[in-house]
Amino acid sequence: MPVTRPDAPAMLVVMGVSGSGKSTIARRLADALGYAFLDGDDLHPPANIAKMSLGVPLEDADRWPWLEAIAAWMRQELAAGHSAVVACSALKRVYRERLCQVGPALRFVYLDVGHDELARRMRGREHFMPLALLDSQLATLEPPARDEPALRVDANGTVEETIAQALRGLERQGLGTPHTS
Repeated sequence: MPVTRPDAPAMLVVMGVSGSGKSTIARRLADALGYAFLDGDDLHPPANIAKMSLGVPLEDADRWPWLEAIAAWMRQELAAGHSAVVACSALKRVYRERLCQVGPALRFVYLDVGHDELARRMRGREHFMPLALLDSQLATLEPPARDEPALRVDANGTVEETIAQALRGLERQGLGTPHTS
């Protein structure tokens, strides 16, 4: 689906807790907008994946190198003039602030999903993040504040509904207008 793109490259981080649909929504947004895609989970070091697989929550010290790897990838894409969509939990404001250091082109798409829906989704998938860590993720989550460059999307519905809502919000922010040709 071709897109009317902003003049400068854009970087979108689709964020939320495990089970919110980050990877699916980010991939579909990247496809709709014609942007590159990165699943931030692919940059987790093996030690992080091992911890989470055992049901052990990550600590800030575990997340900093991972967040820096994501930021480095984003800087590389922006330097090449590419727009991209990244799936990354970005649960705390301080994590988002670290990612925002890549430049003003970065925006967040916050997938807001209720606890029961998250639990239902997590029970129905295979992933290194077990359902046992859901409450820890929710306790860590600091939803984006009004002064952050973020679009809140109610992601309790279908993938199609979530994508449509995200695209409408991004269009209002001037970050790309999908259209058919």
